[in-house]
Amino acid sequence: MEEHTSNGSDTTLTEKSEGLRRGIEVEYWVVDEEGRLADAEPLVDGSEGIDREFIEPILEIKTSPCDSTDQTRDELCDRIVGALDRAEAIDLRLVPLATPICPEEIRDVPSDRTRIQEEIIGDSFEYIRHCAGTHIHIQQSLKREIDQLNTLTALDPAMALVNSSPYFEGKPLASGARSELYRSMAYDGVPNQGKLWPYCDSLDDWERRVDSGYDAFETAANAVGISRERLEASFDPETSLWTPVQIRSAVETVEWRSPDTALPSQVINLADDVTSILEHLENTEVRIEGTEGSVTADAIVLPEFDALMDYVQAAIRDGLQSPMVRSYLERMGFDVDSYRPISHEIAGKAEVSTEEARRIRLEYADRLEDDVRTIKIN
Repeated sequence: MEEHTSNGSDTTLTEKSEGLRRGIEVEYWVVDEEGRLADAEPLVDGSEGIDREFIEPILEIKTSPCDSTDQTRDELCDRIVGALDRAEAIDLRLVPLATPICPEEIRDVPSDRTRIQEEIIGDSFEYIRHCAGTHIHIQQSLKREIDQLNTLTALDPAMALVNSSPYFEGKPLASGARSELYRSMAYDGVPNQGKLWPYCDSLDDWERRVDSGYDAFETAANAVGISRERLEASFDPETSLWTPVQIRSAVETVEWRSPDTALPSQVINLADDVTSILEHLENTEVRIEGTEGSVTADAIVLPEFDALMDYVQAAIRDGLQSPMVRSYLERMGFDVDSYRPISHEIAGKAEVSTEEARRIRLEYADRLEDDVRTIKIN
């Protein structure tokens, strides 16, 4: 969920390890046996890595900092299986789709943090209630944090690899409907929020941007009558930030918030691929030039930001059906053919009824369970 909670990966990833550590946070819709959205609260029993989100029908499952793909896979799947077992006992299911597809009532979990955002953002906050995503944290590399941030920014079109819903309120919106809702619709009226930020020059530059964003957020809060004391009780500059790529100083990670929720195997593969690219920059030159972009043995070349945004928009609009996006991701080191985005599997309808949306939810609840079982067997 793109509502930025303060309970993300709360363990520092920068302990000594052989490679860069990574953590995954993935959000799933909770539905009943008829496919109707249901409250996630009964599934939150104090188990490690299981949390509620800011709306009732979302469950967040997250790993601790992990040293390897194997550890990430085992821990994420164990926690998903635990949640599935609890869900089965009370006739609930978990659904790996980025939006609920059709219109349906979505209630908030009571929180002044959420109320503040709704007051500032206004009616557009409703778009955020329809978004379930994946966040990937990667250990910061000393003195290479800005190279990591900029490289992760250039990898943003890789969200297309796991786009998992093209629908909003029963109608097609984009291959990555969640990203379209979040970036172009929800935060459109709030300065410095929602969209991908340009490449950064230094840590000082990053900190200035964060402070500027918080100042704008505070100004917007004041305009709707929210006191500084009330705002500061729920937000600080870092936790008020809603951008797809961030430096998280509190947990010493770089964080990528763009991917949709998806099947566990897809999310694990994506986290592994992105981490591998960031590991590659440890002894590699990073430079920004031209429009193509590439990852080679000798250099990581990031396209100029205007060119990157063309790839980003195509990734949201068309996903892997865009030849431009596919070729870009291949140049940046991804095995594009190994991914099968859900969004392309369920696309093609001019309108999706509530009954059909609930059937799709249950189909992908089955797929989630099968995916986890396959991972565990292998």
